[in-house]
Amino acid sequence: MAGGIAEFVYPGTGKKDLLDHFDGFLIPGGKDVNPLQYNEDQRYEITLEEQNRTDFELFLLKEAIRRSKPVLGICYGMQVINIFFGGSLYQDIQSQKKGSLDHRRGTHALAQYPNPFLASGNFKVNSSHHQAVKGIGKGLIPFAYADDGIVEGLYLGGYVFLLGVQWHPERTDNELSRAVFSSFMKECHEPK
Repeated sequence: MAGGIAEFVYPGTGKKDLLDHFDGFLIPGGKDVNPLQYNEDQRYEITLEEQNRTDFELFLLKEAIRRSKPVLGICYGMQVINIFFGGSLYQDIQSQKKGSLDHRRGTHALAQYPNPFLASGNFKVNSSHHQAVKGIGKGLIPFAYADDGIVEGLYLGGYVFLLGVQWHPERTDNELSRAVFSSFMKECHEPK
């Protein structure tokens, strides 16, 4: 989608000069981030992502930012971005936030406010998560919200391109999904 060529990298990939080899990085969906990453004990039923994956992606994020590379985080990827900047998560939205939607399945409305990368407006997005951003990480600016106040999109202020979305644009072919990938690819192709 949007003219990019993707290559899957994972812990132990061993690619020489990994960070210099790619124009940008996408951190895709996954399981649940260990609450110890944001200084909390596990209090709810969660399915932990493998720690070596989370550690690897936190390393990639640090190095990508150091090199001013574009980064896109989807669902778990957005949560990892938030944790990297010192934010926290709802370990289980429905258990911790009264009046919340069921974010585990289906679709819901999304209000998107002015930001540097995507159009403002009201949209409908898919939903398949039970964790979400709670405390916003330093420097991150939320710009999209579900009707229940859950943050559905954020970006790093003053940075070339660091965008996190809670929904899965790769699962839907619509204007908003195409815009997420187009804006990411545009930044990946910009001469540095």
